[in-house]
Amino acid sequence: MAVGRVGGGAAPARPRPPRAAGPARRPARGGRSKGRSSGRGPFAALVALLLAGGLVALLLLNTALNQGSFELTQLQQQTTRLTDQQQGLQQQIAAWSAPDDLAARARQLGMVPGGVPAFLKDDGTVLGSPQPLSSGGNG
Repeated sequence: MAVGRVGGGAAPARPRPPRAAGPARRPARGGRSKGRSSGRGPFAALVALLLAGGLVALLLLNTALNQGSFELTQLQQQTTRLTDQQQGLQQQIAAWSAPDDLAARARQLGMVPGGVPAFLKDDGTVLGSPQPLSSGGNG
């Protein structure tokens, strides 16, 4: 089956309207008139200014983030240092709280170990037999 024109001949050509060679011509740039004098220059300057402003803003943001990172690192180092100091102090307190160390420091201060205790009741009676302590021991 052949595909082709029905009716046999070529279609007659349409006559073109003559071109006017005078002031009635359309402007070549999509309808701009001669009265409009602004061009691409101000727009390009505005775009360049906006891009430069964006780059400066990004630079400032990056600088602020880096400064925050440095501060964070310094604070982490300070935290580590203070944690080590706290642990050292806790070990020192634990050593001073040991019974042997307490007794040795008490002797250095002139204290003597207590003897057998005596207790007072609410009515004034004494439980136990109180004895004076000698300077050398458990009385």
